[in-house]
Amino acid sequence: MTKLLIRLFVKDSDNVKDPVVRVRYGYLGSVTGIVLNVLLFAGKFIAGLLSGAISVTADAFNNLSDAGSSIMSLVGFKMAAQPADEEHPFGHGRMEYVSGLIISFLILLMGFELAQESVLKIISPKDIKFSWLTLWILAASVLVKLWMGLFNFTLGKKISSTSMKATAADSISDCISTSAVIVAMLVLYFAGVNIDSYIGLLVALFILYSGVKTFRESLTPLLGTKPDKEFVREITAKVESYEGIVGTHDLIVHDYGVGNLIISMHAEVPMQMDFNSAHELIDKVEDDLKKTYKCLVTIHMDPVAVNDEKTMAVKAQVAEIVRSIDERMTIHDFRMTDGKDRDNLIFDIVVPFGLKMTDAQVRENVSAKVSALDKAYCCVINIDKDYA
Repeated sequence: MTKLLIRLFVKDSDNVKDPVVRVRYGYLGSVTGIVLNVLLFAGKFIAGLLSGAISVTADAFNNLSDAGSSIMSLVGFKMAAQPADEEHPFGHGRMEYVSGLIISFLILLMGFELAQESVLKIISPKDIKFSWLTLWILAASVLVKLWMGLFNFTLGKKISSTSMKATAADSISDCISTSAVIVAMLVLYFAGVNIDSYIGLLVALFILYSGVKTFRESLTPLLGTKPDKEFVREITAKVESYEGIVGTHDLIVHDYGVGNLIISMHAEVPMQMDFNSAHELIDKVEDDLKKTYKCLVTIHMDPVAVNDEKTMAVKAQVAEIVRSIDERMTIHDFRMTDGKDRDNLIFDIVVPFGLKMTDAQVRENVSAKVSALDKAYCCVINIDKDYA
């Protein structure tokens, strides 16, 4: 079914790097979610009215919130697809995340209202009626939600969409909450015990949890996060595969929404290389990355003394000292300037986030250990952070 829908509604579906194709996938997922969740809401709401069960009604409104989420996703995909303009030169890709924030507030509001109603029914319980129709509607809902989970996961994996993968996880979670409602109905039928209000409260708490989770998943990329590790490895390997590039560092990926990336990094080249040749090489690497990843790329060129045996030997010693302090730390941009009374060792240290030592302590510690190698060595250290 999923393959059939993709074939019918997503033109040029294999070209997933094309922003237009990605939007088509987004539309397909959103519209499918809207239609199915509205149908599930209608069925469960009617079942809730017939049985008088607050847990069934709560589960119905859970599906209605999912339909609202799909509507906001549709709006988000549409607005995110708008081209860059004078006021927004980096495009509108982050609107997908903003729509997620709005969705989270709606989910939280609905969860709070249902929790309040469930607590009132726990205080003043009311009789409910068992209905096989209600049970079959709930069972069918579980099957539909299972399919929706697989459907959204397939689409999300195909276009690398975190929002769609989150929707898939939410669908699987809905299966669990609906199954809890089914258990409440069966307990009423076989044991004559009414736990409906408690299950309703459980579903409401589950909705609140989903709202908080959606809020965090939407807010995090707006604040800025590290890029995917596999993407970092891929970019690094590609740049370092060019003849003349001897190393890379300071990779930063600025995320302006899926399909709107800006990449900046430093590439090391031998200092003996002709300046024009090195500049031409960097231009070629930038152009190739732009074509491959459909993003903006800026690469800073760093000349390094790869053919100076003394410099490379001292660099290896300093790198080992830095790793002995914390194995996560690395060095780059290493240079040596020979003087009459001292040799300046100029380099950057990449310090991981969460290191208990301050930047000043790192400098002091490294400088002391390097001076122990040779009193003439004087360290000039710049502290970097690992943004990738």
